[in-house]
Amino acid sequence: MPFELQVALRYLLAKRRQVFISVISLVSTIGVMVGVAALIISLALMTGVQGEMQSKILGSSAHVFVFKPAGIEDYRAEVAKIRAVPGVIGAAPAVMGKAMISGSARNGFVAVKGIDPELEPNVTEVATLVTDGSLSELTPATEDDLPGIVIGKDLAGEIGAMVGDTVTVVTPEGSLTPMGVMPRQRRFKVAGTFRLGLYDVDSSAGLVDLEQGMRLAGTDRVGHIEVKIADVYDAPRIADRIADEFGPEYATQDWTDINQQLYSALMLEKIGMGIGIGLIVMVAALNIIASLVLLVMEKTRDIAILKTMGASSRSIMLVFLLQGAIIGIIGTVLGAIMGTTLSYFLDRYRLISIPSDIYQVSYLPFKVLTGDLVSVIVGAVIVCFFATLYPSRQAARLDPAQALRYE
Repeated sequence: MPFELQVALRYLLAKRRQVFISVISLVSTIGVMVGVAALIISLALMTGVQGEMQSKILGSSAHVFVFKPAGIEDYRAEVAKIRAVPGVIGAAPAVMGKAMISGSARNGFVAVKGIDPELEPNVTEVATLVTDGSLSELTPATEDDLPGIVIGKDLAGEIGAMVGDTVTVVTPEGSLTPMGVMPRQRRFKVAGTFRLGLYDVDSSAGLVDLEQGMRLAGTDRVGHIEVKIADVYDAPRIADRIADEFGPEYATQDWTDINQQLYSALMLEKIGMGIGIGLIVMVAALNIIASLVLLVMEKTRDIAILKTMGASSRSIMLVFLLQGAIIGIIGTVLGAIMGTTLSYFLDRYRLISIPSDIYQVSYLPFKVLTGDLVSVIVGAVIVCFFATLYPSRQAARLDPAQALRYE
Protein backbone atom coordinates (compact mmCIF):
# COMPACT_ATOMS: atom_id res chain seq x y z
CA MET A 1 0.00 0.00 0.00
CA PRO A 2 1.43 3.43 -0.86
CA PHE A 3 2.62 5.47 2.08
CA GLU A 4 0.19 8.35 1.38
CA LEU A 5 -2.84 6.06 1.16
CA GLN A 6 -1.85 4.25 4.34
CA VAL A 7 -1.65 7.50 6.30
CA ALA A 8 -4.94 8.77 4.80
CA LEU A 9 -6.77 5.60 5.85
CA ARG A 10 -5.17 5.76 9.30
CA TYR A 11 -6.44 9.31 9.78
CA LEU A 12 -9.91 8.30 8.65
CA LEU A 13 -10.27 5.11 10.67
CA ALA A 14 -8.22 5.78 13.80
CA LYS A 15 -9.84 7.25 16.88
CA ARG A 16 -9.19 10.95 17.25
CA ARG A 17 -8.88 13.26 20.16
CA GLN A 18 -11.30 15.63 18.52
CA VAL A 19 -14.48 13.57 18.05
CA PHE A 20 -16.12 16.61 16.46
CA ILE A 21 -13.85 16.27 13.42
CA SER A 22 -14.87 12.63 12.96
CA VAL A 23 -18.52 13.63 13.14
CA ILE A 24 -17.99 16.27 10.44
CA SER A 25 -16.33 13.65 8.20
CA LEU A 26 -19.28 11.32 8.73
CA VAL A 27 -21.74 14.12 8.02
CA SER A 28 -19.79 15.00 4.87
CA THR A 29 -20.05 11.41 3.64
CA ILE A 30 -23.77 11.26 4.41
CA GLY A 31 -24.27 14.65 2.74
CA VAL A 32 -22.61 13.49 -0.46
CA MET A 33 -24.63 10.26 -0.34
CA VAL A 34 -27.96 12.04 0.14
CA GLY A 35 -27.17 14.65 -2.50
CA VAL A 36 -26.19 12.09 -5.13
CA ALA A 37 -29.21 9.91 -4.32
CA ALA A 38 -31.60 12.89 -4.49
CA LEU A 39 -30.08 14.06 -7.77
CA ILE A 40 -30.40 10.60 -9.35
CA ILE A 41 -34.00 10.22 -8.16
CA SER A 42 -35.00 13.68 -9.43
CA LEU A 43 -33.45 13.08 -12.86
CA ALA A 44 -35.07 9.64 -12.98
CA LEU A 45 -38.43 11.22 -12.14
CA MET A 46 -38.26 13.83 -14.88
CA THR A 47 -36.95 11.30 -17.41
CA GLY A 48 -39.67 8.84 -16.44
CA VAL A 49 -42.47 11.40 -16.70
CA GLN A 50 -41.20 12.61 -20.06
CA GLY A 51 -40.83 9.07 -21.40
CA GLU A 52 -44.22 7.96 -20.08
CA MET A 53 -46.03 10.91 -21.60
CA GLN A 54 -44.14 10.53 -24.86
CA SER A 55 -45.04 6.84 -25.16
CA LYS A 56 -48.70 7.55 -24.43
CA ILE A 57 -48.86 10.51 -26.80
CA LEU A 58 -47.18 8.57 -29.60
CA GLY A 59 -49.39 5.58 -28.86
CA SER A 60 -52.55 7.55 -29.59
CA SER A 61 -51.23 9.91 -32.24
CA ALA A 62 -49.26 9.75 -35.46
CA HIS A 63 -45.66 10.84 -35.84
CA VAL A 64 -46.25 12.99 -38.94
CA PHE A 65 -49.41 14.66 -40.28
CA VAL A 66 -49.74 15.34 -44.01
CA PHE A 67 -52.35 17.95 -45.03
CA LYS A 68 -53.78 19.20 -48.30
CA PRO A 69 -55.69 22.50 -47.97
CA ALA A 70 -58.25 21.41 -50.58
CA GLY A 71 -58.76 18.03 -48.94
CA ILE A 72 -57.84 14.53 -50.07
CA GLU A 73 -60.19 12.83 -52.51
CA ASP A 74 -58.49 9.46 -53.09
CA TYR A 75 -56.90 8.73 -49.73
CA ARG A 76 -55.81 5.21 -50.69
CA ALA A 77 -53.63 6.57 -53.49
CA GLU A 78 -52.16 9.14 -51.10
CA VAL A 79 -51.50 6.46 -48.48
CA ALA A 80 -49.68 4.30 -51.04
CA LYS A 81 -47.66 7.32 -52.16
CA ILE A 82 -46.61 8.20 -48.62
CA ARG A 83 -45.83 4.58 -47.73
CA ALA A 84 -43.21 4.61 -50.51
CA VAL A 85 -41.17 7.26 -48.65
CA PRO A 86 -38.12 5.67 -46.94
CA GLY A 87 -38.55 5.50 -43.18
CA VAL A 88 -42.37 5.39 -43.28
CA ILE A 89 -43.88 2.18 -41.90
CA GLY A 90 -47.57 3.12 -41.81
CA ALA A 91 -50.11 5.63 -43.07
CA ALA A 92 -53.84 6.07 -42.53
CA PRO A 93 -56.51 8.71 -43.31
CA ALA A 94 -58.26 10.74 -40.64
CA VAL A 95 -61.00 13.34 -40.27
CA MET A 96 -61.10 15.44 -37.10
CA GLY A 97 -63.96 17.34 -35.52
CA LYS A 98 -65.50 18.57 -32.27
CA ALA A 99 -68.94 17.52 -31.09
CA MET A 100 -71.21 17.06 -28.10
CA ILE A 101 -72.11 13.54 -27.06
CA SER A 102 -75.18 12.57 -25.04
CA GLY A 103 -75.46 9.41 -22.97
CA SER A 104 -77.94 8.07 -20.45
CA ALA A 105 -76.49 10.08 -17.57
CA ARG A 106 -75.35 13.42 -18.96
CA ASN A 107 -73.80 15.23 -21.90
CA GLY A 108 -70.14 15.71 -22.67
CA PHE A 109 -67.77 17.03 -25.30
CA VAL A 110 -65.91 14.68 -27.61
CA ALA A 111 -63.10 15.09 -30.14
CA VAL A 112 -64.36 12.89 -32.97
CA LYS A 113 -61.83 11.22 -35.22
CA GLY A 114 -62.95 9.42 -38.37
CA ILE A 115 -60.65 6.51 -39.17
CA ASP A 116 -60.27 3.54 -41.49
CA PRO A 117 -60.44 0.56 -39.07
CA GLU A 118 -58.18 -1.49 -41.34
CA LEU A 119 -55.41 1.10 -41.70
CA GLU A 120 -55.53 2.77 -38.27
CA PRO A 121 -53.59 -0.03 -36.45
CA ASN A 122 -50.67 0.68 -38.81
CA VAL A 123 -50.31 4.17 -37.33
CA THR A 124 -51.54 4.20 -33.71
CA GLU A 125 -51.89 1.68 -30.88
CA VAL A 126 -55.56 2.44 -30.23
CA ALA A 127 -56.64 -0.99 -31.47
CA THR A 128 -54.55 -2.69 -28.78
CA LEU A 129 -55.82 -0.31 -26.10
CA VAL A 130 -59.50 -1.11 -26.59
CA THR A 131 -60.64 -2.65 -23.29
CA ASP A 132 -64.19 -3.54 -24.39
CA GLY A 133 -65.48 -4.11 -27.91
CA SER A 134 -63.44 -3.73 -31.09
CA LEU A 135 -62.58 -1.22 -33.82
CA SER A 136 -63.96 -3.64 -36.39
CA GLU A 137 -67.47 -2.89 -35.10
CA LEU A 138 -67.30 0.77 -36.16
CA THR A 139 -68.71 -0.04 -39.58
CA PRO A 140 -72.34 -1.27 -39.37
CA ALA A 141 -72.96 -4.78 -40.66
CA THR A 142 -76.19 -3.75 -42.45
CA GLU A 143 -77.82 -0.51 -43.47
CA ASP A 144 -80.37 -0.88 -40.68
CA ASP A 145 -77.71 -1.06 -37.97
CA LEU A 146 -76.44 2.03 -36.20
CA PRO A 147 -72.82 3.02 -36.91
CA GLY A 148 -70.42 2.37 -34.09
CA ILE A 149 -68.28 4.68 -31.97
CA VAL A 150 -65.37 3.80 -29.68
CA ILE A 151 -64.87 6.30 -26.85
CA GLY A 152 -62.43 6.82 -24.03
CA LYS A 153 -63.06 4.95 -20.78
CA ASP A 154 -63.31 8.13 -18.71
CA LEU A 155 -65.68 9.75 -21.21
CA ALA A 156 -67.89 6.65 -21.16
CA GLY A 157 -68.07 6.82 -17.38
CA GLU A 158 -68.82 10.53 -17.46
CA ILE A 159 -71.82 10.27 -19.79
CA GLY A 160 -72.97 6.91 -18.40
CA ALA A 161 -72.47 4.85 -21.55
CA MET A 162 -71.52 1.20 -21.86
CA VAL A 163 -70.72 -1.04 -24.81
CA GLY A 164 -73.96 -1.64 -26.72
CA ASP A 165 -75.65 1.57 -25.53
CA THR A 166 -76.89 4.22 -27.94
CA VAL A 167 -75.47 7.75 -27.80
CA THR A 168 -76.22 10.90 -29.78
CA VAL A 169 -73.46 12.99 -31.32
CA VAL A 170 -74.23 16.63 -32.21
CA THR A 171 -71.75 18.67 -34.26
CA PRO A 172 -71.62 22.48 -34.59
CA GLU A 173 -71.49 22.17 -38.39
CA GLY A 174 -75.17 22.55 -39.19
CA SER A 175 -77.46 21.49 -42.01
CA LEU A 176 -79.67 23.96 -43.86
CA THR A 177 -83.37 23.30 -43.18
CA PRO A 178 -86.60 25.26 -43.65
CA MET A 179 -86.16 26.28 -40.01
CA GLY A 180 -82.68 27.63 -40.67
CA VAL A 181 -79.31 26.09 -39.95
CA MET A 182 -79.77 23.21 -37.51
CA PRO A 183 -76.93 21.34 -35.75
CA ARG A 184 -76.08 18.03 -37.38
CA GLN A 185 -76.76 15.08 -35.10
CA ARG A 186 -76.50 11.34 -35.47
CA ARG A 187 -77.09 8.33 -33.27
CA PHE A 188 -74.28 5.83 -32.67
CA LYS A 189 -73.91 2.53 -30.89
CA VAL A 190 -71.02 2.34 -28.44
CA ALA A 191 -68.83 -0.30 -30.10
CA GLY A 192 -66.07 -0.20 -27.50
CA THR A 193 -64.06 1.79 -24.99
CA PHE A 194 -60.31 2.31 -24.75
CA ARG A 195 -57.88 3.45 -22.07
CA LEU A 196 -54.67 5.14 -23.15
CA GLY A 197 -53.56 6.46 -19.76
CA LEU A 198 -53.66 10.15 -20.72
CA TYR A 199 -56.66 11.75 -19.07
CA ASP A 200 -57.11 14.37 -21.81
CA VAL A 201 -57.52 11.59 -24.39
CA ASP A 202 -59.46 9.09 -22.28
CA SER A 203 -61.98 11.74 -21.23
CA SER A 204 -62.58 13.43 -24.58
CA ALA A 205 -61.76 11.22 -27.58
CA GLY A 206 -64.08 9.21 -29.80
CA LEU A 207 -63.41 7.13 -32.92
CA VAL A 208 -65.91 6.58 -35.73
CA ASP A 209 -65.79 5.09 -39.20
CA LEU A 210 -64.19 7.35 -41.82
CA GLU A 211 -67.45 7.78 -43.73
CA GLN A 212 -69.33 8.77 -40.57
CA GLY A 213 -66.53 11.15 -39.65
CA MET A 214 -66.85 12.95 -42.97
CA ARG A 215 -70.62 13.18 -42.55
CA LEU A 216 -70.27 14.70 -39.11
CA ALA A 217 -67.67 17.15 -40.41
CA GLY A 218 -69.87 18.05 -43.38
CA THR A 219 -67.28 17.15 -46.00
CA ASP A 220 -66.73 14.52 -48.66
CA ARG A 221 -62.95 14.55 -48.42
CA VAL A 222 -60.38 13.26 -45.96
CA GLY A 223 -58.81 15.94 -43.82
CA HIS A 224 -55.27 14.58 -43.62
CA ILE A 225 -53.06 11.49 -43.69
CA GLU A 226 -51.40 10.31 -40.49
CA VAL A 227 -47.97 8.73 -40.82
CA LYS A 228 -45.95 6.43 -38.57
CA ILE A 229 -42.14 6.56 -38.70
CA ALA A 230 -39.69 3.77 -37.86
CA ASP A 231 -37.54 6.19 -35.82
CA VAL A 232 -39.73 8.71 -33.99
CA TYR A 233 -36.82 11.16 -33.68
CA ASP A 234 -36.44 11.15 -37.46
CA ALA A 235 -39.97 12.54 -37.89
CA PRO A 236 -38.93 16.20 -38.53
CA ARG A 237 -36.60 15.19 -41.37
CA ILE A 238 -39.16 12.91 -43.03
CA ALA A 239 -41.89 15.55 -42.64
CA ASP A 240 -39.67 18.08 -44.43
CA ARG A 241 -38.85 15.53 -47.11
CA ILE A 242 -42.52 14.80 -47.81
CA ALA A 243 -43.29 18.53 -48.05
CA ASP A 244 -40.36 19.10 -50.44
CA GLU A 245 -40.95 16.09 -52.69
CA PHE A 246 -44.75 16.17 -52.92
CA GLY A 247 -45.06 19.83 -53.84
CA PRO A 248 -46.46 23.08 -52.41
CA GLU A 249 -50.04 21.74 -52.18
CA TYR A 250 -48.89 19.54 -49.27
CA ALA A 251 -48.20 20.71 -45.73
CA THR A 252 -46.69 18.61 -42.95
CA GLN A 253 -46.42 18.73 -39.19
CA ASP A 254 -44.62 16.30 -36.90
CA TRP A 255 -45.18 15.30 -33.29
CA THR A 256 -42.26 17.37 -31.98
CA ASP A 257 -43.91 20.55 -33.28
CA ILE A 258 -47.26 19.71 -31.74
CA ASN A 259 -45.82 18.84 -28.30
CA GLN A 260 -42.95 21.32 -28.31
CA GLN A 261 -44.25 23.37 -25.37
CA LEU A 262 -44.79 20.28 -23.24
CA TYR A 263 -41.31 18.90 -23.80
CA SER A 264 -39.70 22.31 -23.35
CA ALA A 265 -41.45 22.67 -20.00
CA LEU A 266 -40.38 19.18 -18.89
CA MET A 267 -36.78 19.83 -19.94
CA LEU A 268 -36.67 23.14 -18.04
CA GLU A 269 -38.07 21.41 -14.96
CA LYS A 270 -35.42 18.70 -15.26
CA ILE A 271 -32.62 21.26 -15.53
CA GLY A 272 -33.99 23.37 -12.69
CA MET A 273 -34.46 20.39 -10.40
CA GLY A 274 -30.98 19.13 -11.21
CA ILE A 275 -29.41 22.49 -10.36
CA GLY A 276 -31.40 22.84 -7.15
CA ILE A 277 -30.60 19.39 -5.82
CA GLY A 278 -27.02 19.67 -7.08
CA LEU A 279 -26.54 22.37 -4.46
CA ILE A 280 -26.89 19.62 -1.85
CA VAL A 281 -23.70 18.08 -3.21
CA MET A 282 -22.03 21.50 -3.00
CA VAL A 283 -23.01 21.80 0.66
CA ALA A 284 -21.57 18.35 1.30
CA ALA A 285 -18.37 19.46 -0.44
CA LEU A 286 -18.16 22.44 1.93
CA ASN A 287 -18.42 20.00 4.82
CA ILE A 288 -15.48 18.11 3.35
CA ILE A 289 -13.45 21.34 3.30
CA ALA A 290 -14.39 22.05 6.91
CA SER A 291 -13.51 18.55 8.12
CA LEU A 292 -10.13 18.56 6.33
CA VAL A 293 -9.23 22.04 7.56
CA LEU A 294 -9.96 20.99 11.13
CA LEU A 295 -8.01 17.76 10.59
CA VAL A 296 -4.99 19.71 9.34
CA MET A 297 -5.16 21.85 12.47
CA GLU A 298 -5.35 18.73 14.65
CA LYS A 299 -2.53 16.94 12.82
CA THR A 300 -0.14 19.89 12.70
CA ARG A 301 2.46 18.10 14.87
CA ASP A 302 2.09 14.87 12.86
CA ILE A 303 2.62 16.73 9.61
CA ALA A 304 5.70 18.47 10.99
CA ILE A 305 7.19 15.15 12.19
CA LEU A 306 6.51 13.51 8.83
CA LYS A 307 8.29 16.36 7.05
CA THR A 308 11.30 16.17 9.36
CA MET A 309 11.46 12.43 8.63
CA GLY A 310 11.72 13.16 4.92
CA ALA A 311 8.13 13.30 3.66
CA SER A 312 7.81 15.77 0.80
CA SER A 313 5.20 18.50 0.53
CA ARG A 314 3.70 16.55 -2.38
CA SER A 315 3.24 13.47 -0.18
CA ILE A 316 1.60 15.51 2.58
CA MET A 317 -0.74 17.11 0.06
CA LEU A 318 -1.56 13.72 -1.43
CA VAL A 319 -2.47 12.33 2.00
CA PHE A 320 -5.25 14.85 2.48
CA LEU A 321 -6.30 14.70 -1.16
CA LEU A 322 -6.78 10.95 -0.79
CA GLN A 323 -8.67 11.41 2.46
CA GLY A 324 -11.15 13.82 0.88
CA ALA A 325 -11.40 11.67 -2.25
CA ILE A 326 -12.22 8.60 -0.13
CA ILE A 327 -15.03 10.51 1.61
CA GLY A 328 -16.37 11.71 -1.75
CA ILE A 329 -16.12 8.32 -3.49
CA ILE A 330 -17.75 6.40 -0.63
CA GLY A 331 -20.58 8.95 -0.39
CA THR A 332 -21.04 8.99 -4.18
CA VAL A 333 -21.11 5.20 -4.52
CA LEU A 334 -23.54 4.78 -1.62
CA GLY A 335 -25.71 7.59 -3.01
CA ALA A 336 -25.73 6.05 -6.49
CA ILE A 337 -26.77 2.69 -5.07
CA MET A 338 -29.47 4.30 -2.93
CA GLY A 339 -30.80 6.46 -5.77
CA THR A 340 -30.98 3.68 -8.36
CA THR A 341 -32.49 1.23 -5.87
CA LEU A 342 -35.20 3.65 -4.71
CA SER A 343 -35.95 4.64 -8.30
CA TYR A 344 -36.36 1.00 -9.28
CA PHE A 345 -38.76 0.14 -6.45
CA LEU A 346 -40.74 3.38 -6.83
CA ASP A 347 -41.26 2.65 -10.52
CA ARG A 348 -41.62 -1.14 -10.26
CA TYR A 349 -44.38 -1.05 -7.66
CA ARG A 350 -45.83 2.40 -8.59
CA LEU A 351 -45.69 3.53 -4.98
CA ILE A 352 -46.51 7.20 -5.64
CA SER A 353 -50.00 7.71 -7.09
CA ILE A 354 -51.16 11.08 -8.38
CA PRO A 355 -54.49 12.38 -9.79
CA SER A 356 -54.46 11.63 -13.52
CA ASP A 357 -56.89 14.43 -14.35
CA ILE A 358 -54.27 16.97 -13.27
CA TYR A 359 -50.93 15.39 -14.15
CA GLN A 360 -52.03 13.22 -17.11
CA VAL A 361 -50.40 10.10 -15.60
CA SER A 362 -51.78 8.03 -12.70
CA TYR A 363 -48.42 7.44 -10.96
CA LEU A 364 -44.92 8.88 -10.91
CA PRO A 365 -42.63 6.85 -13.18
CA PHE A 366 -38.87 6.73 -12.54
CA LYS A 367 -36.31 5.85 -15.20
CA VAL A 368 -32.57 6.02 -14.55
CA LEU A 369 -30.60 6.65 -17.74
CA THR A 370 -27.03 5.38 -17.88
CA GLY A 371 -25.84 8.76 -19.12
CA ASP A 372 -27.50 10.61 -16.22
CA LEU A 373 -26.10 8.13 -13.69
CA VAL A 374 -22.55 8.41 -15.03
CA SER A 375 -22.79 12.21 -15.20
CA VAL A 376 -23.95 12.48 -11.59
CA ILE A 377 -21.23 10.12 -10.31
CA VAL A 378 -18.43 11.82 -12.23
CA GLY A 379 -19.69 15.29 -11.32
CA ALA A 380 -19.94 14.48 -7.62
CA VAL A 381 -16.44 12.98 -7.50
CA ILE A 382 -15.00 16.01 -9.31
CA VAL A 383 -16.73 18.43 -6.91
CA CYS A 384 -15.46 16.50 -3.90
CA PHE A 385 -11.94 16.42 -5.37
CA PHE A 386 -11.83 20.18 -5.84
CA ALA A 387 -13.12 20.58 -2.28
CA THR A 388 -9.94 18.89 -1.00
CA LEU A 389 -7.48 21.15 -2.83
CA TYR A 390 -7.43 24.08 -0.41
CA PRO A 391 -6.93 22.16 2.87
CA SER A 392 -4.43 19.83 1.18
CA ARG A 393 -2.32 22.74 -0.05
CA GLN A 394 -2.44 24.32 3.41
CA ALA A 395 -1.14 21.09 4.91
CA ALA A 396 1.66 20.89 2.32
CA ARG A 397 2.79 24.47 3.08
CA LEU A 398 3.14 23.83 6.80
CA ASP A 399 6.56 24.80 8.19
CA PRO A 400 7.88 22.05 10.54
CA ALA A 401 9.93 24.51 12.59
CA GLN A 402 6.94 26.73 13.30
CA ALA A 403 4.69 23.73 14.06
CA LEU A 404 7.16 22.20 16.60
CA ARG A 405 8.39 25.43 18.18
CA TYR A 406 6.08 25.23 21.20
CA GLU A 407 5.83 21.41 21.44
